[in-house]
Amino acid sequence: MQTIINNILQDTMYYHNMPVFIYKINYPSFGTTCSKAAAQKINKHYTRAARAAEAFCRTELYNQTVKNLRYRQPDGPVQSYTFDVVYEITYNLGCITSLYIDTYRFMGGAHGETKRTSDTWDFHTGSAITLNDILQLSSISLHNLHQCIAQQIRERLTLSPGSYFDDYSSLLLDNFDLANFYLQDNKIVIYYQQYDIAPYSTGIPEFYFPLPSPISLLE
Repeated sequence: MQTIINNILQDTMYYHNMPVFIYKINYPSFGTTCSKAAAQKINKHYTRAARAAEAFCRTELYNQTVKNLRYRQPDGPVQSYTFDVVYEITYNLGCITSLYIDTYRFMGGAHGETKRTSDTWDFHTGSAITLNDILQLSSISLHNLHQCIAQQIRERLTLSPGSYFDDYSSLLLDNFDLANFYLQDNKIVIYYQQYDIAPYSTGIPEFYFPLPSPISLLE
C-alpha cells in the first residue's frame, strides 16, 4: 500500500509591480510497503516533471504574459494569467497506484484549457502499467473497445443532444491514445482530451469499463 504526500511549487510573478502570472504545481511523493527503490524512482519522475513545469512557467509562459500585456490598450485591465497542476489518486490498492493529472492554463481569451495525463504504477518494480498489460489488447478487442465507447456516446446523446461532435465515430479512432486511462475502484476509465471528440462544454469525456480480475495478480 502507498502513502501519499502532496508537494507544491508556486509563485506569483510581477511586471511593473503588478501581479500578472500565478502558477501552482501540485505533485505527489510516495511511501510504500512494497519497494522503496521503486518509490524513489517514481518520486524522481514527478519531481523532475514538476521542476520542468516550473521552469516552463518562469520562462516561456511568463515571457508570453509580458508580451501580451504590452499589446493591451493603455487603459485596459491587467489580467492575471494562471497555470495550475492538480492530481487525483484514483486507485491505491496493494502495490498498484493509479492517478490522473490535470494541467490548466489560462493565457487570456474566453476560457483556459485543461490537459490531462495519467499514470498507473507497479510499486514492486517502479514501472508503469499499460492498458495492454491489463486488457491484453488485440486488433479485435481494440475494435470492440471502440465500439463500446461509441455505444456509451450514443446513450449520452439521447440525454444531452449536441454534447459530442457529429463525426465523433471517426474522431474516436483518430484521437484514441493508449496512454489515456486510469484505474478507479472496479473499473478502467478511458478518456479523451478537451475538443478531441466533444465541445468545450462537455469537458474531458470519460468512458468506463469493468476492471478484469487478473489485475489482482499484480497487487
